[in-house]
This record gives sequence, structure tokens and C-alpha cells, in this order.
Amino acid sequence: MPEKVLVTGAGGQLGQELLRTAPVATQCVGLTRSELDIGDAEAVEALIAHEQPSLVINAAAYTAVDKAEEEVEQAMRINGDGAGNLARACAGAGARLLHVSTDFVFDGLASSPYLPDSQTAPIGAYGRTKLAGEERVLAAAPDALIMRTGWVYSAFGANFVKTMLRLMAERDQLAVVADQVGSPTWARGLAEALWQAASRPEVGGIYHWSDAGVCSWYDFAVAIAEEGVASELLATAPVIAPIPASDYPTPAARPAFSVLDKRSSWRDLEMNGRHWREQLRAMLQELKEL
Repeated sequence: MPEKVLVTGAGGQLGQELLRTAPVATQCVGLTRSELDIGDAEAVEALIAHEQPSLVINAAAYTAVDKAEEEVEQAMRINGDGAGNLARACAGAGARLLHVSTDFVFDGLASSPYLPDSQTAPIGAYGRTKLAGEERVLAAAPDALIMRTGWVYSAFGANFVKTMLRLMAERDQLAVVADQVGSPTWARGLAEALWQAASRPEVGGIYHWSDAGVCSWYDFAVAIAEEGVASELLATAPVIAPIPASDYPTPAARPAFSVLDKRSSWRDLEMNGRHWREQLRAMLQELKEL
């Protein structure tokens, strides 16, 4: 395991989980957005030269999918330029880079899980900027590891699970999109996979990670309601109606199918993903304790 690790985006869902699950023997330095703007190439180079980490995990990203349609330059500055800045600085300092990317690099037209080498074709600004980041990382640091993921949630920050819990406590009925399918990802499990990758310097290239199993947003919401009642975070479960995405228009188009094939990650990292419902249950228990 690397002796010193820098984690960018330390204030986000994944960043916080990476800091909480860092191996005991590792000196882990977390950097929030205010502490390091990865879009500033000079700041990135200076910080890495000063800290001299053996590994950088980039969990910093512009993730406002709908807002990215209007703020394309800002999204590209972080997701594209920022990733490239980190890759060049790491390559220059002899540090390894683990970079987190997204299922939104795909168009969602597939009918079977996307492989790491499946054809990319993002349909929105967020996906395009994240794909640009992947390309810049691999161009500047060919030995880097890129981990794509999707539908991330945790006990920290804003996410689908916490939004659903709030709405379910306020309303008797909800309508949730049922024709977009993917795999939820508890940020804790993703962090554990990234630390496992950190311990294997021979592993590089593009990998996929999410929790096991597949569901629609509607299925996910129903599970949140059921598990929320079981964990006593909710008094009762509301009535949840399935609707098509066309009934809930958003500024950014989203892939209808964004299931990632994780088999290469399970093989090369020697760790199988847990089912998304099991992970949801564990996260809700943590949320209750918090």
C-alpha cells in the first residue's frame, strides 16, 4: 500500500468515504475544493511537488448533470482539464493516479452491461466532459487506473437516497422514473474497491465498479421505502407510482440503460461486489446511527 496518498474532492460523498476507510498504515491527505482547485494547473503541480505523494485518488468532479448543460466550460474545467492537470503532475512526480469516472460516458442504448472497452458515446455535457477527462488521463499517465461508476449515494451530502427519504417523510404519494436502469453504488463500497486497487500497482487501465444487481429508479425508490420503514427511519411507506422519463423532463438527457460490467474488477481486485439492496440496508443503518 502506498505510504502517502492525496485524495482530491475530499468534501464529497466518495471523498469522505475514502478518508474514513483509509488503511491504517497510509498517510492520507484529503483536499477539499477550497483547498485545491484541480482546474488550476499551476496549483496542482505545485501541491503535488510539495506533498510528494506516491498515489493520488481523484474524487473531485463537477457532478451537477443538469447544470452542466448551461455551465459546459466550468464542467470541462474540472472534469476534463482538472483530470488532465492531475495526470500530468502525477506523471512528472512519479506518482500513480486513480481517477473516478462515470457511466454517463455511454449512450444508454445497449441491452447488456457495458464493458470497460465498450464504445463510448455520451449524450450530455456531463458525460462529454468526463470522457474528456478519461482521455487526458490516459494520454498523460498511461499507467493510471480509471474507475467508472454510477448512481452513487452515501450518508453524506445530497443524493437520491436521502432525497427520497425526505420526500417520503413529507408525502403520501410519489412518482419515480421506471424506464432508466442501472446499478446503485454505496460510496463506501466504491471507496473500498479503490483502496484495493491502490494496493495493486500492477492494475491499470479502465475498470467498472458499482454494487451488484440491477434496478430502475422506481425499483430503487421502492426498496428505499421498504428498508426505510424496516430501519425506522420512516414511519410509513408512501404509495410510489412508476412513470416514464418522458413524464419527468430534465435539461440533460440521461442514459436509459447504464449497467456496468464489473467482472474484470472482481477478477483483478479479487473482491466481489455486494448486492445493492444489502448495501442500501447497511447505509441506512449508518444514517440512523448518525
